Amino acid sequence: MIAALVWRNAFRHKLRTLLTVTGLTVAVLAFGLLSTVVDAWYAGAESASAARLVTRNAISLVFPLPLAYKNKIRAVDGVRDITTSNWFGGVYKEPKNFFPQFAVEAESYLRLYPEYVLDDDERRAFLRDRRGAIVGSRLAATYGFKVGDIVALKGTIFPGPWEFVVRGIYRGGKPNTDVSQMVFHWDYVNETITKRIPRRANQVGVFVVAIDPERAAEVSLAIDKEFKNSAYETLTETEKAFQLGFVSMTEAIVVAIRIVSYLVIAIILAVMANTMAMTVRERTAEYATLKALGFGPGFVAALIFGESLAIAAVGGVLGIAATFPVAQIFGAAMGSLFPVFLVSPETVGLQLLCSLAVGFLAALLPARRAARVNIVEGLRSVG
Repeated sequence: MIAALVWRNAFRHKLRTLLTVTGLTVAVLAFGLLSTVVDAWYAGAESASAARLVTRNAISLVFPLPLAYKNKIRAVDGVRDITTSNWFGGVYKEPKNFFPQFAVEAESYLRLYPEYVLDDDERRAFLRDRRGAIVGSRLAATYGFKVGDIVALKGTIFPGPWEFVVRGIYRGGKPNTDVSQMVFHWDYVNETITKRIPRRANQVGVFVVAIDPERAAEVSLAIDKEFKNSAYETLTETEKAFQLGFVSMTEAIVVAIRIVSYLVIAIILAVMANTMAMTVRERTAEYATLKALGFGPGFVAALIFGESLAIAAVGGVLGIAATFPVAQIFGAAMGSLFPVFLVSPETVGLQLLCSLAVGFLAALLPARRAARVNIVEGLRSVG
């Protein structure tokens, strides 16, 4: 009985309810989208492997390390495998066409990153071709790259024109795998740089080291100790810490987005509370009548809470449902700015929780007022 009465009351004033539900839907959608943006900011760190360390120049990532360090790092106790990676920073056609490009030691790189899934034929073709490259499925979809295409880049960090042949399109082994990158052979880049700028040859950006996760701290200290007081001291950290270093540069933006997302919920809470307050004022006589018929204050309060929660639930569910297609469109529009843009189960849970919290909090004062309605005074009410 009470459920049917709550539902009828919730939609008695259709226009007001519709506007409230619409506002709540937009608010929940905005909250979900902003939360997903924050998640995307941390996507690299969240997808990082605990079994990988990154060794870079202790001064700054801008400064390279000698390729000769590779064998010394490999000899450190606890190191299971090692590869190299270099940020390339080339321009594809126009500067606005930005996407991550890495020159890597191909065979070992694919061993250390099994989440980059390639067909066997494509893997072999990539490893055989010094000018070969692999691109992520999202990057391929964005620019229409196909196997066999030649991708021309204008070098910035490594000057000059560069051409690479797409030998494979990799897929993500996990939902949060970055599939918006281009990866090619460091040997080819290094060989070319040796001819163009000899002093820049045989230098790498970072070494990626495979370890047993429980020995991360021990191995990191051992690697850095190996190069202590050398011309190129190193800083070794977990892959997650390495990724978080980039996030920390924009921490203020992330905090601002979080604050805005909760402000959106606070605003819709005020709107919802006003709606419920108007409802109670309009139905004072009805609540007095219910009390006169023997229904207690708890029943009257339950009606208010039920109505508020019903409206909040409808708006919340609609907002959650709209988040997925909107996030997909937004993620595609952002291109490589957010390589991984997925609505997480945690975000959906927060959306639902915030919706119900808004419904509950908005009903607190109106329910208290309705439960305390004096029968005589209430029956005198005319609206």
